[in-house]
Amino acid sequence: MSSGESLKLARWCRWMLAFVFIYHGLVPKLLFLSPVEVQMVDAAGLGLNAQVISPLAGVAEVLLGLLILFGWFGRWPVLAAAAGLVGLLGYVALFAPMLLIGAFNPVTSNLPPLLLCVLIYRLEKGAG
Repeated sequence: MSSGESLKLARWCRWMLAFVFIYHGLVPKLLFLSPVEVQMVDAAGLGLNAQVISPLAGVAEVLLGLLILFGWFGRWPVLAAAAGLVGLLGYVALFAPMLLIGAFNPVTSNLPPLLLCVLIYRLEKGAG
């Protein structure tokens, strides 16, 4: 694959990864606070207010999605996204494992974007 083709494919992967972060930050956290989001915050048992924490997390996800989309700071936001996806999956496994067996669960919503992170990193590294 030529370097131009690699960069084009990486750009498509970036757009999809950015969409995932922007959507998941905007819809279930900022526009319509999902009961599952509240459940995940409450599951930690730290007494945090999900009405505050979830929207803050939503803003962070939207910002990360924009960094990924526009390629600001190179591959660092992609690495941050990968770390976040792994961390959140571990968090759910530890604090709310029953969510792992439900429909549209964190396993199926975190692993495909994690693969996008790997693809972006490798495609951009190989083309650069």
